[in-house]
Amino acid sequence: MEASTWWWIFTGLAVVAELLTGTIYLLMIGLGLAAGAVAAHLGLSETVQVATAAVVGILCVMVARRIRRARSKGLPALSDPAVNMDIGETITVTQWEADGTTRVPYRGAQWTAVLRPGAMPTTGQHRVVALQGNRLVVDKA
Repeated sequence: MEASTWWWIFTGLAVVAELLTGTIYLLMIGLGLAAGAVAAHLGLSETVQVATAAVVGILCVMVARRIRRARSKGLPALSDPAVNMDIGETITVTQWEADGTTRVPYRGAQWTAVLRPGAMPTTGQHRVVALQGNRLVVDKA
């Protein structure tokens, strides 16, 4: 079998592995392997094929990581609206307890809500800003 065929087989295996795991990084490695296959089609030496695959794969992984970090807001998962559907929802607070908590109806159940540190307890509309265990952390809307 020709070297390019092996490169394409390994590229396919990397893509299948990526589909099974759901990570973008194996797809980037697959791009590097495809670059090695192109180098083999061009008749370049095995050393150049391997170097091409390595350089392209590493560059693709670095670009993917940079894009992923740029898109991430740097918020913890409990405060990230892209991860938690409760962030940004509004609730109505009718009264606060002396310990700084309140019970509010939310999504068909009674939830305990606490204020964001430093906020003053007032009644009315509040926005969910985070979750702490099974408590909603709220701020005045």
